[in-house]
Amino acid sequence: MKLKQLVVALGASVLAVSASASFAGKLSVAATPVPHAEILEFAKPELAKQGVELDIKVFNDYVQPNLQVFEKQLDVNFFQHQPYLDTFNKDRGTDLVSVGLVHVEPFGIYSRKIKDLAELKDGATVAIPNDPSNGGRALLLLQKAGLITLKDPSNILATARDVAENPRKLKFRELEAATLPRVLEDVDVALINTNYALEAGLVPTTDALLIEGSDSPYANLVAARPDNKDSADVQTLIEVLHSPEVKAFILEKYKGAVVPAF
Repeated sequence: MKLKQLVVALGASVLAVSASASFAGKLSVAATPVPHAEILEFAKPELAKQGVELDIKVFNDYVQPNLQVFEKQLDVNFFQHQPYLDTFNKDRGTDLVSVGLVHVEPFGIYSRKIKDLAELKDGATVAIPNDPSNGGRALLLLQKAGLITLKDPSNILATARDVAENPRKLKFRELEAATLPRVLEDVDVALINTNYALEAGLVPTTDALLIEGSDSPYANLVAARPDNKDSADVQTLIEVLHSPEVKAFILEKYKGAVVPAF
């Protein structure tokens, strides 16, 4: 090979290697705006230091983030908890998996009539969400409070019909989750999702009579496909999201409305 041809060939090889390397550490992540995209934005500079360029795609729905990861348009997503992912996989025929828990948006028990659950009277009216995922979540929290016992104590899709023991004869009102803050004056207690509590001006850390902890089965997770869940870039993302710096960010920014799950 002549010298000129050798130089051209070597140059082409270097360009090919450089192009390959520039994309080797790029990771696309679907996320909902708050707090998921905010947490990812905080983690982005540290990931860059470790050679991973994070491309955050913000969504306002819960369907496309899973479909686009499944269809390999995006690498991973961060917006959902395991019960939702399980239901989505079953209903849509997908096979996405969790690669790491990040945070819990705590579910709480609120009241305008009592200051402590010990004050709850026999026959009290308790408002809970009427959808399977959140209704079961509410009943699990009431069980944790010692107010009821479920037939299956671990059933995350339990309904009021699954209550085995109700010593205080609590009366359940199953209502749309978004309406629960508005009925606080009409019931003794209501179990409310954090996002709806915040929208109603409630402060979970001070207003909730009882609130979920980091052991909640509803911890939000990063989901990936089976074919990329063990990739170096995905594992680096999880390592950074589980760092002390990210934990401190969550605690400081959200002040208990979002709780680290690691």
